[in-house]
Amino acid sequence: MRSRKKTSKLLGDILVEKSIITKTQLDEALEIQGEKGGLIGEVIVNLGFAKEEEIAQCLAHQYGFAFLPLENYDISKEVIASVPKNVASHYCLIPLDKIGNALTVAMANPLNVEAIEDLEDIAESTIQVFVSTVTDIRNAIKRYYDE
Repeated sequence: MRSRKKTSKLLGDILVEKSIITKTQLDEALEIQGEKGGLIGEVIVNLGFAKEEEIAQCLAHQYGFAFLPLENYDISKEVIASVPKNVASHYCLIPLDKIGNALTVAMANPLNVEAIEDLEDIAESTIQVFVSTVTDIRNAIKRYYDE
């Protein structure tokens, strides 16, 4: 996988810095995460402190990926056919475009190296990653695989 410009700041700190959540809300979310586990972004969304899209945009910023909302994105049947539905659902990703030997996908977790490696094998392609929300990806999977 290509190296990305990554900020050393934690997601919670980025959210506070961008005034999406307060330091008090972050502390509360970290306490709940410590008790129940889970990803800090999901905890913050479940508490209603931030929107899923805000978390995805901050994750994209944190790890140097581009954020891509999917609601108005059209994907060809050929591109959808390059990744089986069970793989897309399992890793919460959707193929977007294929040019030559490069497959572009939107993922909720762009740091899932296992998913990217599996995709490289399945699609016999190099993978370019964009970040999108879990909801956008699940809606796209329903829309394109269940047609």
